[in-house]
Amino acid sequence: MFATPSLSCIRHSILYTFTTTGRRNVFALQTTHFHSSRILEKKPKMPPKKKVEEVPVEKKGPARFARVKNTLKMGCVGLPNVGKSSTFNLLTGQSVAAENFPFCTIDPSVSRCKVPDERFEKLCKMYEPPSKIPAWLNITDIAGLVKGAAEGAGLGNAFLSHIQAVDGIFHVVRAFENDEIVHVDDSVDPVRDLETIQNELCLKDLVFYEQAMEAEQQAVKKNPKMKITPLFTETMAKVKDHLENNRGIAYQEWTEAEVFLIRDKLKTLITTKPIVYLVNLTKDSYIKKKSKWLMKIKTWIDERSSAPMIPYSVEFEEEIAAMEDDERTKYLAEIKCKSAIPKIISAGYNELALQTFLTAGDPEVRAWTVQKGSLAPQAAGVIHQDFERGFIKAEVVAWKDFDELQTTKGLDKVKAAGKWRQEGKNYVMQDGDIVHFQFNVTAKKK
Repeated sequence: MFATPSLSCIRHSILYTFTTTGRRNVFALQTTHFHSSRILEKKPKMPPKKKVEEVPVEKKGPARFARVKNTLKMGCVGLPNVGKSSTFNLLTGQSVAAENFPFCTIDPSVSRCKVPDERFEKLCKMYEPPSKIPAWLNITDIAGLVKGAAEGAGLGNAFLSHIQAVDGIFHVVRAFENDEIVHVDDSVDPVRDLETIQNELCLKDLVFYEQAMEAEQQAVKKNPKMKITPLFTETMAKVKDHLENNRGIAYQEWTEAEVFLIRDKLKTLITTKPIVYLVNLTKDSYIKKKSKWLMKIKTWIDERSSAPMIPYSVEFEEEIAAMEDDERTKYLAEIKCKSAIPKIISAGYNELALQTFLTAGDPEVRAWTVQKGSLAPQAAGVIHQDFERGFIKAEVVAWKDFDELQTTKGLDKVKAAGKWRQEGKNYVMQDGDIVHFQFNVTAKKK
């Protein structure tokens, strides 16, 4: 309750109702007015909040270098004719041209795909709302790189700038033989191809490194009081060593101070981005889960990073995508195999250090995207900036508790078990939280 000059009190709470007017989302608010002279009806008390010290989530790997946004993008990267555009089409349901010649793709194509989430699906079945909005992963299809791209070969500079614009990489690697699909190097050797792409990205980052070194030296010359610190010298030496040895930056060991310096001085690096390696196999190899290349590729990846590797088959995925639902279900049961597309999408979402919280009610069930480590007010701001600005508290139930206790729509069993709790502005959001935010829209913007 908040007193106002008119001696009235206003309480605002979120309804899970969202309407659309034109292009702008209008959030319906439930506002209850009480006059100070009235006797307020007593409401059942919430269970006391446990005093737990909030521990910020420590970001590791590429997440340390990520932009602080919820609308991060993955880009499909690789040599020409390895299956990038076909993979993009399978992930997003688009129909981008995928032809049998190099540089079929020139301008990047951008779309999004639904993030698979059994929690969201369960809530939709439970509430059966008219509006069902899942979490989305943004994806960009980028033209193929070739050897020498860092020096401009094959329109390389333009394509490398497209990679700079995304936040993570789906590195598509060809591990299938097909005489009808030409290979830019005339033979199939995925380890060689991995080296080619990694080398081009590291060479481009070395250019950015040299530019940063020159800028720092010029700044010192212009300002006699400014000195190059030992931290700068040591960190930049480590950066140069990793790039010259074709290792990249993202998955190496860095101190917090080194990460801060790299983020500050080397904002344009490409190899700070997370990578998911997608190994494109033949249909038969994918079903049998056997390929002479898989262990060699895994060894190459593990020597350089902790990035995930996912075997899949464009040939197989396109075949089952063309089937009717019943036919597809029966076929997959017979061959004891399943699509890799949901796994690929989830891996991209996870490597970008993204997670989901949920809102649920009769009008709408929705999955919202936040970065791991986000606090409750930041999550509220994803819904609407006023929710963050006037944040009061979050009413939360962990998905595990909800899943174990609640069998019908609503929160009655959760509340009866004392699992519906109140959290303040320092609460670190957990993946799968079901949340009801309360806020005061009259709070002054700071």
